[in-house]
Amino acid sequence: MWLSQVPEIGKINKGNIYMSTTSPPSVIRAYHEQFQTDFQTFLRCRAEELVNGGRMVLTILGRRSDDPCSKECTYVWDLLALALNDMVYEGLIDEAKMDSFNIPQYTPCAKEVSYEVEKEGSFEIDCLEVSEVNWDASTDNDSLDSFAKDSEGINMGKCMRAVAEPLLLSHFGESVIEEVFSRYTNIIKKRMSKEKTSLINVTVSMTRRGLGFMLA
Repeated sequence: MWLSQVPEIGKINKGNIYMSTTSPPSVIRAYHEQFQTDFQTFLRCRAEELVNGGRMVLTILGRRSDDPCSKECTYVWDLLALALNDMVYEGLIDEAKMDSFNIPQYTPCAKEVSYEVEKEGSFEIDCLEVSEVNWDASTDNDSLDSFAKDSEGINMGKCMRAVAEPLLLSHFGESVIEEVFSRYTNIIKKRMSKEKTSLINVTVSMTRRGLGFMLA
């Protein structure tokens, strides 16, 4: 789901750091086109490494919905944007810096994955599935005490820090990192205490087609 670069969208995605319901259509289009380019390149490179009949299995973050701005795939970044925007409002982060920061990721639905695999042509899909993973494995356990429930948000905050810190560090600098993730973790904790939160995975198993098919 990682892109080779942030799509060329300039500073028109104001207040957001990823695709969102308030993003202009041109931003959504730019993200989708970058995904298409990168995934096609990925498939071609993997095809060169596999013998005919070789199998590749991918599990990537995705979505069930056809809507690329669906909450199921944008929520974690929307919450991080909340923390960053609060810091902009308080003068802790430069607004221009915020406006130029976007996450280089695209979470496709199963239909998009299938379409790109067929379009590229090197692989035949054997199995394509969508699954759901809670933000914390114990989210559905109603018997958890308050301390354990509180730790759920902390664990998810640590997980997202491992993912996002290098991106934030290179763009905003080291001085704001601790404050960003302190606020972000608190936001996550509050949301997890009030609603069910999950990530969507798209898993695809595919087989390398023979050269005869490719040349036909």
